[in-house]
Amino acid sequence: MEKREHKIFNHQMECMSRDERLQLQSERLVKTVRHEYDNVPMYRARMDEKGVRPEDIRSIEDLKYLPFMEKTDLRDQWPFGLLAVPKREIVRVHGSSGTTGHPIISGYTKNDLEVWSEMMARTLTAAGCGPDDIVHVSYGFGLFTGGFGAYQGADKIGAMVIPMSSGNTQRQIMMMKELGSTILCCTPSYATYLGETIREMGLDPNRDLKLKAGCFGAEPWTEEMRYHIEELLGIDACDIYGLTEICGPGVSFACLEKDGMHINEDHVIAEIINPATGEQLPYGQSGELVFTTITKEGTPMIRYRTHDICSLNPTPCACGRTTVRMTRITGRTDDMLIIRGVNVFPSQIESVLVNVDGVAPHYMLIVDRVNSSDTMEVQVEMTEEMFSDTVSHIEQVRRTITERIKSVVGISTNVKLVAPKSIPRSEGKAKRVIDNRKL
Repeated sequence: MEKREHKIFNHQMECMSRDERLQLQSERLVKTVRHEYDNVPMYRARMDEKGVRPEDIRSIEDLKYLPFMEKTDLRDQWPFGLLAVPKREIVRVHGSSGTTGHPIISGYTKNDLEVWSEMMARTLTAAGCGPDDIVHVSYGFGLFTGGFGAYQGADKIGAMVIPMSSGNTQRQIMMMKELGSTILCCTPSYATYLGETIREMGLDPNRDLKLKAGCFGAEPWTEEMRYHIEELLGIDACDIYGLTEICGPGVSFACLEKDGMHINEDHVIAEIINPATGEQLPYGQSGELVFTTITKEGTPMIRYRTHDICSLNPTPCACGRTTVRMTRITGRTDDMLIIRGVNVFPSQIESVLVNVDGVAPHYMLIVDRVNSSDTMEVQVEMTEEMFSDTVSHIEQVRRTITERIKSVVGISTNVKLVAPKSIPRSEGKAKRVIDNRKL
């Protein structure tokens, strides 16, 4: 794949010196803390309980004195208890689907939407998007932020947008082909499904489509999965990271160097903490990612614990940006599986599977407890070619996967190779784990 020219949407903010950026962050943090303290009773009570006053926060160095916020705060304050402005100033809400209760919602002012659009414009630009591109959005449109975020960013750039949303995969591919889509926005699992379907339809992505890059996020994925998508679709596959509580997609993004994700630091401050103690950790050390919004008006979030695990790198990137970069998310503190005392992340399993010939990157982890002992079955989908292979070769592949998983995670698992297309596909976030111990 040829090296593409780096594009930067907002050179002033994305390439400013570290000293200038720290000064800007400090000024905006001071204003945000005062805004939150004066307008959000829950957080004011939390600061008072900790003995912290707004005037105690003078710079970014004082961030560590502020109390954390959690997703449970949004549930406990449902629906508008965390608003920092009158409801009449909120022009939109976004949130989760609420499949396990009330959805998590966040209120956006008109300026919040402008800020979000700017962050997404930077994201798409970093992937090579410009005014002449055609952006195919296969994220869902609704409470979920994905579809609207990609649309707003492309609109700010001045690119043509195809707001497909999710579903009807063959129609998606027809529109890509006929309209000449150049940038794809969707989850990585759906990008894989699109690539497989394109080839099943007898199309060659390099010959029949004009896709050059994709911005993929909303679910964890590995570096090996990125290589797989790039080969499958013939594109640059770029990470995009975000969460509704902060703004939506565009909190951070990968450029074409694909060496970490640039954080939009003029709008958010990132920290890494020890998830057990809450202590700040230095650059380069892995821990839990924490964000503080410093320009959000509607629902500011101060020291919001994401439960995502990564590290931060402050060195300037070869693309010219000087923003801190976060590494790929390696797991979540709340989706980590503990199997017989060993910490296991689904991404570890995926990293093994994408390097094994004959199996597809579609899998399901079935966790159970038998006779007081934890068990884990890894169901792995075979390719059509493997499915019609000899029994002895299939068994050899199964043993290879079993050995490699044990070497990575440190425990024995039961690997089961299943028929092609037998694991449910998702047009949104892929479901990778069924934990029957919780039933």
